[in-house]
Amino acid sequence: MESSFKVWTVNRNILLGYFDKFNLEQLNTIPKGFNNNLIWNLGHIMVVQQGLIYRASGLPMNISDELFARFKTGSKPTGDDTQEMADLIKGHLTLLMNETKKDYMNGAFTTYKEINTSTGFNLASVSDAIAFNNYHEGMHIGIMMGLRKLI
Repeated sequence: MESSFKVWTVNRNILLGYFDKFNLEQLNTIPKGFNNNLIWNLGHIMVVQQGLIYRASGLPMNISDELFARFKTGSKPTGDDTQEMADLIKGHLTLLMNETKKDYMNGAFTTYKEINTSTGFNLASVSDAIAFNNYHEGMHIGIMMGLRKLI
C-alpha cells in the first residue's frame, strides 16, 4: 500500500499546481468541444475519492452531500465556481488524502461493497479502491493537460 500512497501524493501535488498556474477565470473556462473545465476536474477527483473509499466502505464521507452532487460522475459545471470553492477544493485535496491515509493505517475500513467501474475494473476491497483512485486521478490529470493547452 505504501507505493499506492506515494503515487497518490505525487498526483495530488500535480493537481495542486493547477491552482498556482491558473487564475479563477482560467480554472472556470470550458474550451470549445469540452463539457467541463479545470476546476470541475479538481472537484470531481476530490469527490470520487470519497465515494470510492468511504461511501463504498459504509463510512460517512468527509464532504457534504451537496459537494458530492456538484462534482460526482455524470455532473458538469452549471456556472462559474467562486474563489471560495476553489480554496475549498485546494485545501481538501491534501486534507482528504491525509485523512484517508490515516484512517487506512488505523484500520477504519473493515468492510467494502464491491464496485464494478465503468472502465471495467472490479473493486473488491478498499485497497483496490485506493489503487483504482490513482488510475482515475491520472486519467483526469491527462484530461486537464489537454484542457490547459486550450485556455
